[in-house]
Amino acid sequence: MRLRRCGTDAVLVEVDSLGEVEAVRAAVHAAALPEVVELVPAARTVLIGARPGGLAAVRRVLDTVDLSHRVESESREVTIPVVYDGPDLELVAETAGVGPDEVVRLHTGATYSVAFCGFAPGFAYLVGLPEALQQPRLDSPRTKVPAGSVGVAGEYTAAYPRATPGGWRLIGRTDAPLFDPRRDPAALLQPGDRVRFEAAA
Repeated sequence: MRLRRCGTDAVLVEVDSLGEVEAVRAAVHAAALPEVVELVPAARTVLIGARPGGLAAVRRVLDTVDLSHRVESESREVTIPVVYDGPDLELVAETAGVGPDEVVRLHTGATYSVAFCGFAPGFAYLVGLPEALQQPRLDSPRTKVPAGSVGVAGEYTAAYPRATPGGWRLIGRTDAPLFDPRRDPAALLQPGDRVRFEAAA
């Protein structure tokens, strides 16, 4: 674990894996420090923002983190309905060596967790994707992926909260309100949440 100061009241924690990111995030979240005002996990870092003078308390928690052990913290379970008719469903099935129905069974049969959010507001990177569905991005990204598209790329699965360019393999679509700036919090999915996908008609 490497710590880098970010301004006067934040620290960037650098680690070596998603599992270690989750260990840091969960430990700081579970500590419920009133000094912490922002906790932002990413693929290999966690940014922790504190109130003025609050970094000493944050460092005390970080000194106790066991990177090989996940601290259980309170999390929500969110179910997202998906119509599995994406333009890359056949490609994902062919690459996995299974039929499209098996892709749906595998995708809906797993429980995912939100590792981090980024790329676009409300875009949550979910881990827990079955190995057969862990596939590379498209060779040529699309200039516009429709809002609500559900895709896979590498070890992640995600749903696009708005129309953006993207290179993920699209297997379905959802009408779930992934991001609403009038809601608090605006993003439906938050780091640490557990997520299930459910096949919809």
